[in-house]
Parts: sequence; structure tokens; C-alpha cells
Amino acid sequence: MKYSLRTRLSLSYIFVALICVFLAGILTNLLLEKHFRDYIIKNQESMSREIVSSVSRQYTEDGKWNTDSIENICISALEKGMIIKVSDSSGKVIWDATVHDNSKCQEIISHMAQNMRNRYPGWEGGYVVDEYPIFSSLNEIGKIEIGYIGPYYFSDSDLDFINTVNRLMMAVAVFSFFLSLFIGAMMAKRLSTPISGIISTARMISKGYYSDRATVKSNTREIDQLAETVNNLAETLENQESIRKRITADVAHELRTPLATLQSHMEAMIDGIWEPDVERLKSCHEEIIRINRMVGDLEKLARYEGENLVLTRTSFDISELIRNLVRNFETGFMNKDISVSFSGEEETVYADKDKISQVIINLLSNAQKYTREGGRVEITVKGGNEATEIRIKDNGIGIPPEDLPHVFERFYRADKSRNRLTGGAGIGLTITKAIVEAHKGKILVQSKINEGTEFIIFLPKMSMSDN
Repeated sequence: MKYSLRTRLSLSYIFVALICVFLAGILTNLLLEKHFRDYIIKNQESMSREIVSSVSRQYTEDGKWNTDSIENICISALEKGMIIKVSDSSGKVIWDATVHDNSKCQEIISHMAQNMRNRYPGWEGGYVVDEYPIFSSLNEIGKIEIGYIGPYYFSDSDLDFINTVNRLMMAVAVFSFFLSLFIGAMMAKRLSTPISGIISTARMISKGYYSDRATVKSNTREIDQLAETVNNLAETLENQESIRKRITADVAHELRTPLATLQSHMEAMIDGIWEPDVERLKSCHEEIIRINRMVGDLEKLARYEGENLVLTRTSFDISELIRNLVRNFETGFMNKDISVSFSGEEETVYADKDKISQVIINLLSNAQKYTREGGRVEITVKGGNEATEIRIKDNGIGIPPEDLPHVFERFYRADKSRNRLTGGAGIGLTITKAIVEAHKGKILVQSKINEGTEFIIFLPKMSMSDN
């Protein structure tokens, strides 16, 4: 059976409170029993000495006993559960409680024994007699026998005290129960209410309402972190949903034009409007190549973004690789009268050469496309202790600030018309970022409108032993 957080918290408060009261009661009783027993024994000894002292003072200088006073002393002691017998030095009994009132003596002994048995069911005590000598002027003038239930006994007042303490502990337990129930319910409500709100928000998010946010207020750090996590999850899902919709729209848009062109050309040739000559077939072939290139880019992106991307790492000079790739773009740069400069010494990296080549090719291609005629492109390679830094900077058209955070998203276009003219589908930079991150590196972009764009790549230093 599953219980709510509120129920569990309330029960835990009650359980802890009752356990504490129970343990306190047990410890209190154990300590009380021990100290109270010691107190009773010491009190019994003190009372016995006081009785002996009081009786000894009843012996007069002429060798006689004040029997009336002795009787009063002994009757008072009898009320306290002590059976007294006083004898002189010759053995003559001066006063005996059993002779005075034997039935009362038996009743007191029986009552005391019953008190002890009620308190301790396994009690094995019995009647005990202590004998004390009586002195007067350092001369022994007699003896006194004091009988009681031993080794100690509880009187009615003693038992009343113990029972009062137990009743007080019981009252504390009952009070603690209701207090813990109240505090537990209050604390459980304060904890469960914001969590219930977060659960409600999470359910709405699971149903596709990604714009919902948890707005609970709590002074509990973990609850605030949970709300923040759910909100971040909702924001991420909302962004992913937006990207998914945009990807779907962009893919449809990218495929619609070549497919529509192919359809119209094929229908015209089927209907006999156009002759299926080489030029028209070549146009259809170019559209097919364009579609095939886009599908290939999507497959490549899926492979690069996959968790199981395999990198074939080797050690090579990144500067030499970039110089060779720049030579492949010389014709394009010369046609637009773009000057290209490269600076950097030999810098060995341990990476996948083919995939790093793809990164450089994508960035050089973008620099060539978006740099105006007569512009310039600067490439820099610099080694560091922890990473190799590669910079590719142009003075082209730049990227608007609102588009800059999205340039690495698939199918994102900062300039749709220019992208269309150059034939791009908005996947190149996404592939570039995926490759760099697969190497545990990072790529940054800086750009200003009409001033140019700079891409900065950091490839961490690695060796064959780190692979």
C-alpha cells in the first residue's frame, strides 16, 4: 500500500515523539527506581538511628524508663511500618509492638508485603529485624529490635509518588502525540503542497503543455531545486519542440522546391510539352543531386551526433592540414578577389584527420560564401598547454545578434535568401559543432553586422595513451 508524503511525514513525527517519550519514561523509571530505592534504604537507616536515639533519651538518671514516651515513639514508628521491641539490659521487655497490638502489626506487615508484590510481581523479600544496642553514659542499658519488610519497602505515599510520576509521563505522551500530530500535519502540508504543485506541472508537461512552469514558493532548498529542474526541463522540451517543428518545416521547404521542379519538368515531358533533351534532363539531374546531398548531410549529421561516433585518431600537423585545404579554395577566393592569410607554426594534434578536415572545409566554405568581393580571410593556429586554438576570421556580412545563439542549430538560417542562393541547407555548422564536441573540444563564434565573423575552435591536447 502506498501512502502520501503528508501521511508519511505525520506518522513519522508521531512515531518519533512517542519513541522519545517512551524512552524518556523507561529511563526515568529506571533512574527513579534506583535512586528512590537508595533513598528508601538510607531513610530507613536514618529513621532507625533516630528511634534508637529517642528511646535512649527516655532512660532517667535514677535507672528508670519513661515508658509513656517510649510507647509514643514506638506507636509513631508503627504507623510508618516499623515493628519495635525495647528490652533493658537484663532482658526485661519494656515495650513490644506485637504485645501492644499484634493484629495491627500483622496487618501492617501484610500490607507492606502486598505493596511490594504489586509493584514487583517477582518480589522475594520478607520480614527483617535489625537489632541496635542502647547506651547511656557509654554504658549499655538495653537493646531495641526494629522489624520491617526488607531489604526495603514502599509505603502508600511512596507508591503514590511513583504512580504520580508515571501518570505524568503518560500525560506527556498523550500531549506529545497530539502536538506531534499537529506539527507533523502542518510541516507535511508545507512540504507536500509545493511538491504537489510541481507534480501537477510535470503532468501537464508530460501531456505536451511545455509552456507550463512550476511557480511554487518554498524555503526548502531541495524543493526549489526540484522546481528549477522541472522548469529547465520544460524549457528544454519547449525549445526542442520548437526546433523539431522548425526542422520539419525546413526539411519540407528544402525538399518542396526541387521536388516541385522535378514534378513540373517530368509532367511537361510526359505531356509532350517539352522534349526530353539533354538540358532538361540535366536540370532534373541537378535537382536530384541537390536532394541526395541534403539526405547525405542529414545522415552525416545523425552519425556525428550519435553517442557511438567512432573517431579514428592519429597524430598530424594541423597547420599543414589547413594550408593544404586553403589551396583547394584558392580558385573560389581568387574569383571574388578575397585575400587569405595564414599564421601558425607546426602544431601536432591527436584527432580524426578526416573529420577535422570536414570542420575546416565547412568554415572555409562559409567564409568564402559570405565575404564580399575584395574582402579578406585570416586563419590562425596557436598552441597552448591544454588546447590547440584555431581561428578563422572574415570581414564579411556578419551575423545579426539575435541569430548568433542559433547558428549551430540544424536548418537555422540567419540569411535565408543568401542561403538559398549558395545552396546551403543550414546543416554545415551543426555538423562542425558535433565533430568538435566529439573530440571533447568546443567551438565559439563572434560576429558583428557588416564587420565580419570569427569562429574559434579549441581542440584539447591528447596523446595516444589518453585514447
